[in-house]
Amino acid sequence: MSTNSSTVVNGAIVRKQKQRIQWLPYILIAPAIVLIMVFLFYPVGNVFYFSLQKFNPAKAYENGFVGLENFITILTTDKLFLSTLWVSAKWVFVEVALQLLFGLGIALMLNQAFKFRGLFRAAAILPWAISGVVTSTLWQILFNEQIGPINDIFMKLGLIDHKIAWLSEVHTAFPAIVTAELWRGIPFFTIALLAGLQTIPGDLYESAVVDGAGRWKSFIHITLPFLKTTIILTTLLRAVWEFNNVDLIFVMTNGTGGPIDLTTTLPMYIVKQAVVAQDFGYGSALTVIGFIILLLFAVFYLKLSGYGKEE
Repeated sequence: MSTNSSTVVNGAIVRKQKQRIQWLPYILIAPAIVLIMVFLFYPVGNVFYFSLQKFNPAKAYENGFVGLENFITILTTDKLFLSTLWVSAKWVFVEVALQLLFGLGIALMLNQAFKFRGLFRAAAILPWAISGVVTSTLWQILFNEQIGPINDIFMKLGLIDHKIAWLSEVHTAFPAIVTAELWRGIPFFTIALLAGLQTIPGDLYESAVVDGAGRWKSFIHITLPFLKTTIILTTLLRAVWEFNNVDLIFVMTNGTGGPIDLTTTLPMYIVKQAVVAQDFGYGSALTVIGFIILLLFAVFYLKLSGYGKEE
């Protein structure tokens, strides 16, 4: 075989090898892509499909394509929908703001050097590690009118003069559920912000002390700027999670979202329509609207916060 022929053959082999190498990453990630399509895109696509349908297994004779009828009903005649949006907005704002505030305070304390610091850091994450149903049941018992210890403690302290049905009364149901979710949500911010605090060079604080800056100025001009990215991402994630929160509210209100729907968020309303009433078409339409709201909120929040922009 001539030298030119050998060169051509070798060149062809090299090209084939390069082509195989180029396709290798796609082959390796193909199983993951298939799983994502099966477990994410397919269910999401189904929700959009059913949102255009009237689908109730108990009334199969009425099922069929209805177009935008579900959405028109939700946006024009469904008064409870607007109420659930208000409850959801209030729930997300209160929870995220308080969890961030308390989480930051605890993170600052755990970032200091003291005895048994490792033990306290480990204990800080325990509420986050407990399942939502267990947490909900625990707080349901704590707030129970007859056997709950919260009533006993408050009565002994003289804060109340009679037992209160915390989860049934109009003025106490929402604050009680907020308290329970705070206990579960604060550790998320604590751990995330503590990790961010660990990345701040100690030399900056030493220089600030030399320049005469106190703790408050150091916090404003050093700590917060370094934690900005962490705060933006954690608040966004937590806002999305709290908006979609169902388990705690469902368990603590026995699936009612009461009293008189004062704790019925949009996801709770979706559960009532799709799971309890078996109206999957209407529930899917509510879900699509919730998805659009979250998408617009995330885009607006990231733009408003200046995330990704150079300082």
